[in-house]
Amino acid sequence: MTADSSPEMSPQPQSDDAYWAALFEQEEALLPTENKPDIPLSNKWAPLNQRIDGRFRWSDGERMEEADPWQKALELMNADDTLTLTVTGFNKGGLLVQWQGLQGFVPASQLIDFPQFHLESERLNALRQWQSKTLTLKIIELNRELNRLILSERATLVEADQREQLFYRIEPGQVHEGQVTNLTNFGAFVDLGGVEGLIHISELSWSRVIHPSDILEPDQKVRVKVLNVDSENGRVALSLKRLHENPWLTVDERFKPGQLVEGTITNVVSFGAFVMIEEELEGLIHISQLAEGVFLHPRNVVQKGQIVVAQVLKVDGANKRLALTLRDLTTDDLE
Repeated sequence: MTADSSPEMSPQPQSDDAYWAALFEQEEALLPTENKPDIPLSNKWAPLNQRIDGRFRWSDGERMEEADPWQKALELMNADDTLTLTVTGFNKGGLLVQWQGLQGFVPASQLIDFPQFHLESERLNALRQWQSKTLTLKIIELNRELNRLILSERATLVEADQREQLFYRIEPGQVHEGQVTNLTNFGAFVDLGGVEGLIHISELSWSRVIHPSDILEPDQKVRVKVLNVDSENGRVALSLKRLHENPWLTVDERFKPGQLVEGTITNVVSFGAFVMIEEELEGLIHISQLAEGVFLHPRNVVQKGQIVVAQVLKVDGANKRLALTLRDLTTDDLE
């Protein structure tokens, strides 16, 4: 792992609410079961215990041991001890486990060698295979008020002191090298050598990204820029796009209406076609500007991967818009 320690202004960190809410958007096990009617009955949170007179008791009224399980969990997390637990259920976000009467959750991103799936049905089928399996885990996050107990299989691969030392070395603005460990709908997880960071989908590219797999692949080596470090919760926010200058900042200076540009069709949708004319800079050819006459769909005119010469209609860098046209181009224009 390498770090670029040259001084520079740190990027504005994303807000915790918006950024980390996206991180757990698929991890529905963190919510009370009464708000999750879509989860199969076998995977619902069981009413394992309730607090009576300041002590935990079983649902049938039998007293639990005096020790507070949340306090014991905190001691285990601080000691970086491992737990051997059996998977009791799953949902689309990951696996459910139980320990000392507490419901724990293992995000799919924290499993070792979990395959990548774009379809939710495939993801659920894969997670179903973990049912009743035994995992070696470490507690990585604990929040008693939210009834949140997060565990990780990946964390068992690295000792606590190594992760702690790495956290001390990582600072916003640095550039590090890591390896892509998991891709989700909302971003890519990158192992920085013992600490895992997240590149939110909005930080992958200055251009549109439909899914992180459009940009990255599992196990790919990648250089990333650190946006924010939350050592208390073990979270690192990363960016791929901030390694490069934002092309939209100077687009008004470099492109003018009437100018001819060459690019590659990157996506064809019902309202037009997107054209990559520079790295991470896309323009849009609206359906009305694709061709003369009547046609059923833009795919009847252009195809993804096709190289085209288009004319600039309008440039609006502030709103990240570059309007293009294929109409009214003569043979001389295309030569």
